[in-house]
This record gives sequence, C-alpha cells and structure tokens, in this order.
Amino acid sequence: MPLARKRQICLTDTPYYHCVSRCVRRAYLCGKDNITGKSFEHRRQWVEDRLLFLSTVFAIDVCAYAIMSNHSHVVLHVNVNDANQWTDKQVCARWHKLHKGTLLTQQFLSSETTSFSAPELDSLQATLSIYRQRLMDISWFMRELNEPIARKANHEDQCTGHFWEGRFKSQALLDEHAIAACMVYVDLNPIRAKLATTPETSKHTSVRRRIIDLKHGKQTSTLMPFVSNVLPRQTTVIPFNLIDYLKLVDLSGRSLHPTKSGAINMNQSPILQRLGFDEQTWNTLFSSFEETFSVAAGQNDTLKSYKRRRRHKRLVA
Repeated sequence: MPLARKRQICLTDTPYYHCVSRCVRRAYLCGKDNITGKSFEHRRQWVEDRLLFLSTVFAIDVCAYAIMSNHSHVVLHVNVNDANQWTDKQVCARWHKLHKGTLLTQQFLSSETTSFSAPELDSLQATLSIYRQRLMDISWFMRELNEPIARKANHEDQCTGHFWEGRFKSQALLDEHAIAACMVYVDLNPIRAKLATTPETSKHTSVRRRIIDLKHGKQTSTLMPFVSNVLPRQTTVIPFNLIDYLKLVDLSGRSLHPTKSGAINMNQSPILQRLGFDEQTWNTLFSSFEETFSVAAGQNDTLKSYKRRRRHKRLVA
C-alpha cells in the first residue's frame, strides 16, 4: 500500500524531490503510435512549456526535467522562504495566473482602495493563506502541471478518461550527492532510451535548455541556477559548478546502464569541445555568473553582438 503523500513529502527532511508522472497503462500518449503511425510528439512541448510556466508562479524551483514519450521526470526544490516573503497582493496575483479566485480576491487585486468589512477581511485572509500554502505545495504543482495536459490531450483525441496514472511518484533527495545523481539520471533519460545520442541533442530536457541558453551567454531564468560558491542565506541556487555538472552528465552517459541499451558513444569528443568552449572560457564565464546570474557573458562573437544591441538601444532611447 503506497504511503500518504504528506508522509512522502516532508520539508523538514529536505526541500528537494524527484517526481515522476506516467501515462495510463504506460501508453505512448506523448510519443508516436506504432499502430496508426500518428505522432503525438507535440504534447511533450505542451508539458515542457507548462512546467517552465509554473516555475514562475509557484515557490518551487525546477532543477531538472526530462519529458519522455510516456512519462515525465522533474527534480523540484520547494522555496518556503520565498513564499513566506510574498505580500498578500503577490500571492493573489500569482494564484490568479492559474485560477479566477473568488469575488473577494478579484476585488482585492483590482483595487488599492477597496474597503472590506471585518468578516470579509477574515474570509480574504483565510483564502490567501490557503493560496500561499498551495503555491509551495508539490502536490498542487504536479496537479497544475498534469491536469491541463490531460484535458488538452483528451480534447485532441475526442475522448474522456484518465491521461496520467492517478498519483505521481515522489522521491526525497536528502543530500547534494543524491541531488546531483538524480539530476544526471533525469537528464540522461533520452540517451538511455536511445532517443538522443548526446545531452545537447536531448530534446525536452533541462540539460539541453541550459546548454542552449549558456551558448547565448545566460543562465535559464525558469530553471534553478548553478552556483558553486553559495553565499549565506542563498537557497535558490544549485550548489554545484555547471562546468562540472556538464562533464558529469557527459561522463555518466558514456557508461552503459545495466538495464538500459542507450549510451553516449565513447568516440564522441568531450562535451566542452563539442560545444565549442575551452576550459579557460568556461571558467571565465562562470566566475562572472557567480557574481550575478543574468550577467552578459559569452564567447567573443556573442559579446560583440550583445554590445551592438545595447549600443543601438541607447541611441534610440
């Protein structure tokens, strides 16, 4: 008998969790139907887009993800401090990105001068307290991720019924070793399934998104950033160096998993060479990132293009 969700997720143990959702009967409802030949690959983009949108609404950071043909993996971090620091207006505005809310919350958000009676204020505060708790609740996060996808898929298929299995599986990640190992495992899923040959070609994964953005001189704003030198009270970062993480993914992907058939070809050059970076460039890039996450950093051609755009903006301003 499965454990109750509240016993599986305990933030006093760890704020990091690995969650897996599977399609009913493990059918390929997000892949290609081998019988009819019809492709449902576009649904994987639905899941990825929804996941990254939710990371901007909830007090939950996405560390890693992989959207497969019949299941999805996410590594999540619950940021309780952020949720507790939001104002009531911020809580209300975030929840209204997902749902209409109540008449009271709509009035509260739409006007700065709306006066409420004492019972209305009590009701409003109780509602906002519920919203705040939901916005840092992994079960609500997964619900808001999976339910819209199920509705869209059923509408497309002109059918009703379950799209996902009734419950997602959650796994507590208790230390940095577990976090790193799980993130690597998640990012290597397409390679293990022979859907890709390298991390940079693994579609609908966090590692590919990070690589694309880093080649443009930035860290992905919708994913939890990597920072090796973590400052005191800095909880919204992954405490690793991304250079080392990419190397770890590349190295781990070359070894054949005992239960999987896919692996990175041993003849492939190291990942930093494939991406066109040398070690010194990477170190310079990340020393800048650790000073500020959104700094302009990149290779020479990227920086020149960035400076031209900045110069043009100043001239037209």
